[in-house]
Amino acid sequence: MKKLVLTALLLVSYNACAVTLDDIQQRFAAQQVVRADFQQERQISGMAHPLHSRGKVLIAKSKGLWWQQQHPFPMTLILDDSHMVQVMGSQAPQVITADSNPQMFQFNHLLRALFQADRKVLDENFSSRFSDLGKGQWQLVLTPTTSPLDKLFSTITLKGEKYLNAIELNDTQGDFTEITFSNQRPEPRKLTPEEQQRFAF
Repeated sequence: MKKLVLTALLLVSYNACAVTLDDIQQRFAAQQVVRADFQQERQISGMAHPLHSRGKVLIAKSKGLWWQQQHPFPMTLILDDSHMVQVMGSQAPQVITADSNPQMFQFNHLLRALFQADRKVLDENFSSRFSDLGKGQWQLVLTPTTSPLDKLFSTITLKGEKYLNAIELNDTQGDFTEITFSNQRPEPRKLTPEEQQRFAF
């Protein structure tokens, strides 16, 4: 009898602590600003060695996504609701608008949805399999159900805990990309003047 009671208590405790996709969405929605470092490794079919890059990323709910690759060459990418700006080294910025390339902005919208675990957008474009890995860790495997995503990726996997820690991209050509995030910082909760300037173009 004592064993049955103990087992029941353990099950209740586990269920109370189990992480769900709704929990993750609520957690990410509360994060107004997240700063992080990233490392990216891309394994291309037919190449003996993977490609590596690293840099910094800034995700702001009110502004968008700022992505700065620092190695192996400088490149900055800025995404908001109506523009995508790419700056390569000292070259002039390349600006793409939602009107000039709507397909690119569909992908932009989805990219931001990945970082924010936007349940509505994800459900509209993927079938999903969520796993609670224990100790607060989780994994979300997304299989594209709409074009052109289903022509580009076989699966997209998100892994995290309090923050998004990794994105794994399996594309339809057999290539694999893993982006890992570290040193995530939500404070200050508002963009600094210098960070605000990053989105001015």
